[in-house]
Amino acid sequence: MSTSKRHLARQWWVFPLAAATVIFLVTALPRYVGLDPSQSLVPTDRGPVFYPALVTHIFFGSVMLCCGVLQLWPWLRANHPKVHRWTGRTYVVTAIPTGVGALVTSQFPAAGPSQQVGNTFLAALFLLFTVKGYRAARQRRFKDHREWMYRSYAMAFSIVANRFWSTLLIVLYVPEIMTGADIGTENPALAGAAAASSWVSWVVNLLIAEWIIHRKPHRRTESELGQASASRRVERQTPVSSSSGISTLPPS
Repeated sequence: MSTSKRHLARQWWVFPLAAATVIFLVTALPRYVGLDPSQSLVPTDRGPVFYPALVTHIFFGSVMLCCGVLQLWPWLRANHPKVHRWTGRTYVVTAIPTGVGALVTSQFPAAGPSQQVGNTFLAALFLLFTVKGYRAARQRRFKDHREWMYRSYAMAFSIVANRFWSTLLIVLYVPEIMTGADIGTENPALAGAAAASSWVSWVVNLLIAEWIIHRKPHRRTESELGQASASRRVERQTPVSSSSGISTLPPS
């Protein structure tokens, strides 16, 4: 097997991540394209600012999620640095309205204060991690930059992970739903599952990101060491754009 094929084989995790993102967007995004509140997956009768904030969060977040997957792909970064830089800039630009929209919608929880606090923490930490990653890139602290952007994407991907966790927690909290029982939306157990999912979906992601950041590196082959050295040379030689401030995004 050639060196390039071995590198792609080691990066297998990118493909299920991309598939999960595409499936999520294909199933969720069409409901909002027509800007019809009645098609929303969540109730929209929560004040005049809720639906505009929701669609802002969804539209910008869709672009951000796609860019984030590309940023996580080491092959793209190594072989197409210009594409990597521009998708990185787009990620940061779209992350700001995505996070602000999430902060607004978080204040109108369907499942009570616990969900409100969980989603508010999610939005605030997502914005914080993204800004810190942006600043680190501006200061050419690329190791710190990649670590902060790992954390940023972990928070961003929580919306996809939430689909898995909410389904699992509903089954655990309301097992009778598996037998076809008629469970009303006002059922407190459903609210408990939604509140728990609002925390688990980003806490677990963040723990995984921290494990990736702090794990011990595997023993590299000579070809891998050469590629890493070449990557560092590219980083040192790549100018930081004065308009966007991002020259590279995570991670290798």
